[in-house]
Amino acid sequence: MASAPSAPSAPSALAALPALFAEESRVRAFAAVALGAGDAAQVAGAAGLSAKETAGALRRLREQGVVTSGDDGGLVVAHGRFRELARVGRTESAAPRDAAAAGDGGPGDMIVRTFVRNGRLVRLPARWTRKKVVLRHIAEQTFAPGVEYPERTVDEKLRAWCEDGEVDHVTLRRHLVDFGHLRRSDGVYARPADSARTGTA
Repeated sequence: MASAPSAPSAPSALAALPALFAEESRVRAFAAVALGAGDAAQVAGAAGLSAKETAGALRRLREQGVVTSGDDGGLVVAHGRFRELARVGRTESAAPRDAAAAGDGGPGDMIVRTFVRNGRLVRLPARWTRKKVVLRHIAEQTFAPGVEYPERTVDEKLRAWCEDGEVDHVTLRRHLVDFGHLRRSDGVYARPADSARTGTA
């Protein structure tokens, strides 16, 4: 699938789905693709959208990995992506990966729920210790340890967290690097395998 390498991780994409489809133009564009519209012009005609609205909607749908290019180059719904998200949803519901996901009411969980809502970063805490908890949560949900990501992909993933929030993706990326949750070298980023334990560079 052409868009898979730059699509958000499944957990963050699953959390982002409600906001993704909260915008009417995206719903209409997605429906047009599902009904067979194969390019932007066909989507615009079927959905009753302007060229600008269509381009913006398709861009966001592609970023989240729910619309992609088929074998013939035309637009198609990424059914495999939805199956993947469904598996992740079942897995996280049955066996949460950490205390924050489990919702055990611990201090870390309370901090994350205060500053992260519906898969979006509302704002960053002012207190250093709380900021570290929130940044660690975002890093763990977004980047696999040891995997290298080009800056463009990092920015795409972080934009999903920053939509409608007070923090832009560039500031979030800088904080993740400053706190050691991402390491940068020649425009390539990676999450250290030990960042979840130490929370420091």
